[in-house]
Amino acid sequence: MRRVCVVDTAVVTAFGDGLAPLWDGLLAGRSAIAPLSRFGADRYQSTLAACVPDLSADPGESLIVPLLARLLAGLGPVPADCKVLTATTKGGIDNLEKLRRGQPCQPDVVLPGDLPGRVAARLQLTAAGFNINAACASSTLAVARGAAQIAAGQAEAVLVVGIDLVSEFVFSGFSALQALSAGASRPFDLQRSGLTLGEGGAALLLMSEQRAKCDGRPVLGSVLGWGSANDANHITAPARDGCGLVDAVGRALATAGLAAEAVAAVSAHGTGTVYNDAMELAAFGRIFGGRLLPVNSIKGALGHSLGAAGAIEVVLGLRSLAEQVLPPTVGLEEPEEAGRGLVAATSQRFVGDCLLSTNSGFGGVNAALLLGRAATC
Repeated sequence: MRRVCVVDTAVVTAFGDGLAPLWDGLLAGRSAIAPLSRFGADRYQSTLAACVPDLSADPGESLIVPLLARLLAGLGPVPADCKVLTATTKGGIDNLEKLRRGQPCQPDVVLPGDLPGRVAARLQLTAAGFNINAACASSTLAVARGAAQIAAGQAEAVLVVGIDLVSEFVFSGFSALQALSAGASRPFDLQRSGLTLGEGGAALLLMSEQRAKCDGRPVLGSVLGWGSANDANHITAPARDGCGLVDAVGRALATAGLAAEAVAAVSAHGTGTVYNDAMELAAFGRIFGGRLLPVNSIKGALGHSLGAAGAIEVVLGLRSLAEQVLPPTVGLEEPEEAGRGLVAATSQRFVGDCLLSTNSGFGGVNAALLLGRAATC
């Protein structure tokens, strides 16, 4: 199996464009969650979200278009023969709102399947690829798919783009499910009561080790292993014992040829909902036994960016490995019992070359990635 290297990344979040403001904001324990101004939310369960600053679109245009443009502007050169994999749960769904209200819009942008073609056209790539829509694990699975293609010799370079918006359509749906927290979300906290929505995007350029050397690309880290599983428990609720996540992580470890002891830190899904966080902690207990290792969630600072979440967390995971530090879990005040000694409201130092990144979503989907430190590539 060929080594899969990450040679470039770009990210746009509610902290702004680029990794620097995101990393600095997280390390400082700041939150980008704020009162919504994009649409009226008084009739919903929450009035808060983490929205990208200064994001605006032309009349009839989806906000996904300028968000994508800002994201791709942060990338260096992308080879023309690079394959494209995108990940989004709802794409330009804000244009569906305009369409239903009789306002000018571009209907084709509504469909998530439009996204790969837009990426390929903007970067002048020869292949458009396809979109992966697997709820909140979408971009984690897209990275896994891209890594698997490179490892198997089916591709030399793959660009993964995860992106999603805060739209009233999505916001109203989570409110109807009673899944939103009235205040900012508090992942793994004893008093957590729901999630906060966020938006943003991340792009990762994956290459085989040989292609990276040929192109003279610096290596930021590697994707060592990947795995996915479905717990088939409920349309929205995870299996309480974490069986699906345990299976996904086991598959990732097997792909990487590693034991659980090799994992030095965990970037968890950590939505702040009662059942998700309990499920993850149960799964980590089964995977790691009584070993206490640093675990965090960034969603108390960035909100839950749905299909973009996994890709953003991979970008941060690579930085965590480089710096050997896991940012704090913002919003955490008192960890629930199963999280004590694992999650913290302050940064956590660690020593190791492997970080586990996990995401789970509606429909019982679970996905896991094992990221390797650049020094080991």
